[in-house]
Amino acid sequence: MRTFVTALAALAVIGLGYWAYHQTILTQQALREVDRLQRAIGAEHERLSVLRAEWAYLNRPDRLRDLADFNFDRLGLMPLAPEQFGDVIEIPYPLPEPDPADAVEELLLENASTPEGRDDP
Repeated sequence: MRTFVTALAALAVIGLGYWAYHQTILTQQALREVDRLQRAIGAEHERLSVLRAEWAYLNRPDRLRDLADFNFDRLGLMPLAPEQFGDVIEIPYPLPEPDPADAVEELLLENASTPEGRDDP
């Protein structure tokens, strides 16, 4: 019986050692993947900053003004005038949806304010 327990304990130690080694390998792979992803994120941040700088460079007001002047006839642009702008009052905002709870509350208040049993118009 003692040999069986010793063999079982040895198998358990070997199994746990294998499991621990396997978990170490999985952890190292996960760490390598995290490092790879962090490098990719850094590269994308750098690329994004370059794109933002290019966008800012291309959208300079003096450059856009020169392009608009250069292509004025071909694009059929018209000069800006104050009459082309509208007022905020002219914006057609959608009406808010009626709240069903408000309708029920109004109905209850209306029924509560009229005494029952009166025939007076």
